[in-house]
Amino acid sequence: MSAPPLPGIFASLAPVLDHWGYLAVAGFLVLEDFGVPVPGETILIAASVYAGAGRLNVVAVGIIGFLAAVAGDNIGFAIGHFGGRALALRWGRYVFLTPERLDKTEAFFERHGGKIIVVAGGALSPSTRSAPRCGSASGSASATWPETTSPSSTTR
Repeated sequence: MSAPPLPGIFASLAPVLDHWGYLAVAGFLVLEDFGVPVPGETILIAASVYAGAGRLNVVAVGIIGFLAAVAGDNIGFAIGHFGGRALALRWGRYVFLTPERLDKTEAFFERHGGKIIVVAGGALSPSTRSAPRCGSASGSASATWPETTSPSSTTR
């Protein structure tokens, strides 16, 4: 007996989960958490529904989801930390990141540090929290690795 189909928008992720399973969960979350706009949280919910139907293991989904999200944050932090302002100024125009916006972001992170990652990651909707959770912004703004990773992992 097969499990019922996924409801609504989750149905579009069913072929991806059927074919790639846990790798899809990991891949989407890593990409989303270093800044690529993919449906990482949506595939995590869909994988949880699959786990509830017995098609995936719920513990494995949780562990893979957590590890992939932290890995994505660390990749984003490394991009921002090692590429920094020069990388943002060179390629930022393609994502509407102007020098003025970069200055505001850096000043904001210097004032508020890691606490903004906790507040944004825990309290805001996925669409508004993706930018401050992106490790590249905090890495570029001279935040330290523990300031970025610790709060980010507590919001999962």
